[in-house]
Order: sequence, then structure tokens, then C-alpha cells
Amino acid sequence: MSISQHNGIFSEAAFTRPANGSQIRCSILVAGGSTAAYSATLTALRLGIDVCLVQPQKVVGGQFTAQGLPASDDGDLLKQTASYSTVDGEAFAISKNQRWFRVRQRQLQPVAGKTQQNPGGAWVCPFTTTPAVAATAMNERLIPFLQSGKLKLIPESEPIEVIIESPAGERQQVKGVKFQSKNGQQFTITAPVTLEATEFGDLLELADLPSRVGQESRNDTGEAILPIQAIPACQQSFTFNVIVERAAGQGRKMAAPAGYGKEIWLNPRDFTEDYWTQRAGRWEKRDFFSPFGIFRYRRVRRQSLNERVVSVGDVSVINWGTSDHPELGQCCGNDFRYGYLIGVSRAERKVLIQRARDRAQAYIHYLQTHGSSNLNPRPDMTWSRDGIAIEPYIREARRGIATTTIRHEDVAERFFPDQARARCFDDSLGIGQYHYLDLHGNLVAGHVTPMGKDVIALPFSLPARSLIPMTTDGLILSAKSIGTTHITNAAYRMHPMEWAIGEASGFLAVFAIWTGEEPRRIVETLPLLRKLQGFVARNGIPIFWFDDVGHDDPDFEAIQVMAATGVIRSENANDLHFRPYANVSRAVVATALVNLLELEKVSPARPSFGDVRLGQHWAYSNIETLKAQGIIAGVGQGKFAPDENITRRQLSYLIKASLPQAYDRALKNIPLDNTPLTRRELSRAFYAMLQFKLDI
Repeated sequence: MSISQHNGIFSEAAFTRPANGSQIRCSILVAGGSTAAYSATLTALRLGIDVCLVQPQKVVGGQFTAQGLPASDDGDLLKQTASYSTVDGEAFAISKNQRWFRVRQRQLQPVAGKTQQNPGGAWVCPFTTTPAVAATAMNERLIPFLQSGKLKLIPESEPIEVIIESPAGERQQVKGVKFQSKNGQQFTITAPVTLEATEFGDLLELADLPSRVGQESRNDTGEAILPIQAIPACQQSFTFNVIVERAAGQGRKMAAPAGYGKEIWLNPRDFTEDYWTQRAGRWEKRDFFSPFGIFRYRRVRRQSLNERVVSVGDVSVINWGTSDHPELGQCCGNDFRYGYLIGVSRAERKVLIQRARDRAQAYIHYLQTHGSSNLNPRPDMTWSRDGIAIEPYIREARRGIATTTIRHEDVAERFFPDQARARCFDDSLGIGQYHYLDLHGNLVAGHVTPMGKDVIALPFSLPARSLIPMTTDGLILSAKSIGTTHITNAAYRMHPMEWAIGEASGFLAVFAIWTGEEPRRIVETLPLLRKLQGFVARNGIPIFWFDDVGHDDPDFEAIQVMAATGVIRSENANDLHFRPYANVSRAVVATALVNLLELEKVSPARPSFGDVRLGQHWAYSNIETLKAQGIIAGVGQGKFAPDENITRRQLSYLIKASLPQAYDRALKNIPLDNTPLTRRELSRAFYAMLQFKLDI
């Protein structure tokens, strides 16, 4: 079967269009057209598992493509360049496969014939391309699986029913989903594992599963910043993005929508063409086409190698929220804040989506009639009639109540003083970072607005249990329906993190198929969880934050898993360094060994070593615990030398005394000499011991 693509859209041969009443069975069902739906699907396919991907559009990719926002919202760490002590941000802050996606887009969209780090040259995003380029890159990876039949891609369809079995005395089980195509055809797909990867969390609503909508109450989540009463209508705004080009002359004018200047959401006084900022108490105006104006804010294609130059022929995504104005107070762009999409009927949702689309049209009309007449819509880049995206950009969905809920206290800087990371979940399957909790509130009263250290988000991790619905088996939460809160979703919703969520849910689904175990049991059973984490890291996905160990490092898997378990982490919690070639003290190794073996600690009143005394050395109880177990004997003369570097040979003695069965495996690639041990070697040896201990 020959499958091709043009401008980011597959030829018709790529699509499966089930007949009315038909039933299809596959190993993994991915429901939804989100970015996470794509990355989960690709993950499973690359691991040899067949997938049915059912989505509302022909184009894959979610916010990168159908939603018209290929301007990736990257955290600061992803922008980092390699130095003498760190690796490139794309080697440690995202997965190997996500890095491929970015590299391929750069190849597909050169600037003046040269590959550039940021092809679009936006000033708010360090990486932008056009939606068609993003879709083209994504499609390339799927074509072999479409040709082999491993992937059934079913477009233009929405879920209408979740098929659930509820055996007496057991947890309910999702068995499949019934869908309806835009032509009214109904079909059913059954699978051992289903992924909820829709943009709205629709499977949760259809199945009436425990979930949360909008801003919760303090009693719901335990987040101290929240009010006593929940306000479900307090949701993030959504946006219809528009792709426009700077034309040489008069652009093709976008007509004003019906109700322009009359309906409150179409009020031209609500719009702005200039970006005003304050410096030292004085207002500064940035014109629309200035180097740091609205046009270049999310520019996705440029003509000049100089990023700051805005040229005729440049293309931008118009995606403007709110900004201060010296006379009008707060001005806005195409964010739609006059309603919400979650928890309303499908009919209400349809009306609000049309209003949001009208607002985007009104904003472009306003810009074209207020000094930017040379804006030309680019419908060829949005697969629409007018350059407006075919779907709204969704910031918030219905969220499943998962076995772990990621709370404000798990992410915000306030709760981790003088630390470089937020909470490091020991069941982590991914990492993410955005510098703050980016809440685009709608106009419903009562929104909580975090300030100062409450709004700054430290680098965070993705707990596997946030993908597991509390009451239901056979279903994995993905995209924006995972166990976040209204507040933490504001950081977990960003492009790189949603991709990571998709990969994590994809790996969990594959592991469930391979083992025959429920996803819930996998994340709750330590040997299965650690095996899954190793498998994830082995495939180039970071699960713990280190900025000096990239996913191409030969010890990446060992370092990542041992850090996630809490056995071997940073020397200093104030930075993200692992320092793989640094030496290790005897006290640190003793502490790590106690944690690895999960020994019950002892703290005798009388010390065994003269240089390690109660209340005088931080590792006292760990060293005494190993002494009580007969694992250590010191260095002679009644001393332990806790702060001296341990040697490779000394480590071998500890392993032989503590877990002799793992001796050969742990020391396979470590010479037994008197050279000081490095931190990477310690992780390598202890990871082998962990694998033996858990029989994985």
C-alpha cells in the first residue's frame, strides 16, 4: 500500500474509515487528537505494538498542528547550550525521540538555505516552525506503520460511549469505546488498554468516571492556596490561533464577523495592535512589527538569518492573550475568556467554539484596519478556508482523579526553598519544566492568582500514578486529563511536557500488553515499576533532572533509575548536576547502600568508630547500620574514614559482603583497583544490584 502526504496531510490511503456498526479490535486504543495522542501512538508502534488512533481531524499532532501553535512553549532549561559542566538542553530536558522531532523540523524548514536552531525566530519561543512542517515531520514516522498495518488511523471521529464491564466485587474495566464519524457512521473499537488522550477529557465524562473540572476547593486537593469552595467554571481560556504573513502590499482582508462591535466578545476596544511595557515606571510602546512586537512574538517562519529582523514574507501565529495598556488598562487579543468548554453540553460547547473562532476573525480584522493592513492570512498552513486553525488551542481539560494528584505543593518554588528541583516522585516516568504556572483565566470571578514564589515552577517530574484512574482498570490517563490540578495543569500542559506525558502513557500501555498486567498493578508493584522505569530510560527518556548527563550517555539508564529511587541523587540539592566523574566518599556510599538494601537503621549510643560519632556526623546511623549487619569493618585503628574517597576495590568488598550473588554483575565493567570510585560507576554497580535484588 502506497501512502504519501502533502502539506502535512496524509493521502486518503492512510486512513481507515470503519463501516457503520463495525467492530475493530487492537492491542492499544488511543482516543484523541492531542500531541500526547501522537507521541503515545508513536511510542507503542516503535515498540512493535499495533495501535488504533481515533481523532477528530485528518492531521495528527494536536497543539503543534490542528490547533495552529507549532511555537513550542519551552522551559528555560531546554534552551541551555552545552558548557564544560553541562550538556545541551535538548539532550537532558526532553527525550531522544522528541529531540529527533525538533531536529527534523529544522531540516525541513531552513532559513536562507541554512539549518537554524530556531527556524521561525520567535522572541517568546526558542523553537518554532509552521504547522505544516510540524505535521510533515510527525507523518514521516507514521508512514511505515500505516503501510505495514500496525497503525489504523481513523480520522474525523468522536467518542460517544465508553464500554465498561463491572464484575461484582471487582474494579470496573474499560473494554473499548464507541465512536461516531462526521458522516454519522458508528463503530466500536475494543482493546485491552485504552488511552484517554482527548483534548477535553471526554472519555471521563462519557464513562462518568471520578474527575475534576475547573478550579477545585482546598478540601478537594489539599492545596492551601485554594478557596474553601470549588468554582468549576473557573477554567483557562482557549484560543483560535491564526496564521498570517507580512505581505509586501495590501493583504487579503478578513471580513468582520457578524456582531462585530456589538457582542461583548467582539468589541474592538478589547483589542490591541501594540505591546506596551513598563520600565522604571515609564511606558514603552512596541509596534506590531517591531523586533519585540506582537507579530514576532510567535513568528513561525522568517526570511532573514538575523532573528530580530522582521521581513516581508515572514509568517506568524497570532496568539495574543492579555497585556497592560497605559490608557485602556488591560487589552487583549484572540484568547477567548467569555465562557468555558468543560462541564457544558455539546451544544453549548459548539456555540462557544464558534464564538471563539469569531473572536479570532475579529482580531485579525481589527489589526488589518488599525495599521497592519499588509497582513495576509495563510489558509494553506492551517488547512482551513481563512488561516484560522481548524481546532481551538485548549489549555485545560476534564482531569481524572488519579491515584496520585500533582498539587501546587509538589511544583511551586515556595515549597522547595534553596532547591533546584520540585518534588521528585519516586515513580517518575518523565520530566518537565516551565518557569511559571501559566494560568490564562477566563472572566469567571474567583480565580486564584498565584504570585511570587507561589507562581514560579521548579523543574518537576511525572509520577506514574498520575496516569492511573482511581476506580477503573483498562484505562490510562494521558494528555491534559492526567492527575494534575487546575493550578499544576498550567505547567504540565506545555508542548514538551504533553509530549512526555504521551510517551509515558505509551510505554505504560506497551508494558501492560507485554506483561498481561493491569497498568495499575504495574505502577503499584515495585519490581514491575522499576523495570518499567529502566525500560523508559533505556529508550532515551529522562525521568530525573540532571543537566550534565544526556540521554546518549552510556550510564544514562543506571543514573536515571538510581536517582528516581532516591538511592543516588545530586551531591547538592541546589543545582541539577550529577557530576558523573566526581569521586564518592565512604559515607555517601554507606548511605546509598543502606537505602538500596532497605535496611532498618540503628543508632547506638556507643559509636563503633572513633571518627564517626553520634550527633557529630550526618551518616552516623547509616554507618552503624552496616556495621551491625557485618557489612563494613572500617579502615583499621578503630576508624571508618567517612569523608575519604572510596576506591573501586573497597566498593567490591561492600558488594561481596552485602549482596554476594550480584557481585559479578555489579562489577562487570568496573576495574578492581585502588583508583577512587566515580559517581557514574557507583550508579552502574548499584543499579545492577537493584536489578538482582528485584529480579528484573
